[in-house]
Amino acid sequence: MTPDQTFARWVKIALAAFVLLFIYFLVADSFMPMTPEARVMRPVTRIAPELSGPVSEVMVRDHQHVAKGDVLFQIDPAPFRLAVEQAQLKREQADRENAQLEAELTSAQAELASAEATAAERRGELRRAETLVAQQSVSRQQYEQQVAAERTAQASVAAARAKIVSLEVQLGDVGETNLRLRQAENALSQAQLDFAHTQVRAAQAGSVSNLQLEVGDYVQAGQPAVAVVADAVDIIADFREKSLRHVAPGDAARIVFDAWPGQVFDAQVLAMDAGVREGQLAADGQLADIPTTDRWVRDAQRMRVHLALTQPIANLLPSGARATVQLQPGDTALAKPFVWLQAHLISWLHYVY
Repeated sequence: MTPDQTFARWVKIALAAFVLLFIYFLVADSFMPMTPEARVMRPVTRIAPELSGPVSEVMVRDHQHVAKGDVLFQIDPAPFRLAVEQAQLKREQADRENAQLEAELTSAQAELASAEATAAERRGELRRAETLVAQQSVSRQQYEQQVAAERTAQASVAAARAKIVSLEVQLGDVGETNLRLRQAENALSQAQLDFAHTQVRAAQAGSVSNLQLEVGDYVQAGQPAVAVVADAVDIIADFREKSLRHVAPGDAARIVFDAWPGQVFDAQVLAMDAGVREGQLAADGQLADIPTTDRWVRDAQRMRVHLALTQPIANLLPSGARATVQLQPGDTALAKPFVWLQAHLISWLHYVY
């Protein structure tokens, strides 16, 4: 065989290999897609105090694992303890004010009874005076004095009743439904709640990360001071949207972590995001901003897929760890050996890169 014939043979072999690889790429991208754009995500809770004040004690250290409800740090409790004592004093004051109003109400009721008795007496004297004045047994002046006395007695009764109504309004309901007591109880409960919030606790189990808080630092209410990385793991992978047309939740997957080369882990597709940021329009009153490009072949849009491991792992990977995900849509038996081969090939290549 001449050198020209040998060269022509190798060219044909290369072309045939290229065509086969190209066809394999098209089929694999549809029926067993793979992406290196995957990460391990663990929820990060940014713990913020509900009060402002100086930090008096930090109970945890960096990288420490905490349980839900563990105290992370404490804000100086002195001013909030005083607020609780002040609220307790106001509660006692409300009791005394109610007792005083009750005593005044009892006195006013007695005054009303006395005024009504006096008015009844004056009313009887007026009737007798009317009889006597008709018989001309008393003078007109004496009669008018009896009329004035009876009207004065009625006015005293009306004043006593008005005083009782005023005291009843001030006192309100009797017992635990009393408005003054409920206001004092509410203020006391708020002060006690603020005092409890001086101890800032973990909202979930996880590991403290990048702790910068020191005793003496002044923390602001609502401003995150500690980050806690949860133990739960969510694996996200970004695929070209055309690669996901045969993928559905529940499909099998293989995951290779950069941190553990040579190992392949079984996983399952949980869900796919309903969209990406480019698909969200904000009602900001602006006209449409249409992106332009001079590229003949535009970049493919990637969609996010969420996966979960179906087998336990010895150690938790840090949030943000990189991975490669190999999907196996459906139950195609022919694709299984190729899926296995691709996943293990990537796991072996991780020893190099």
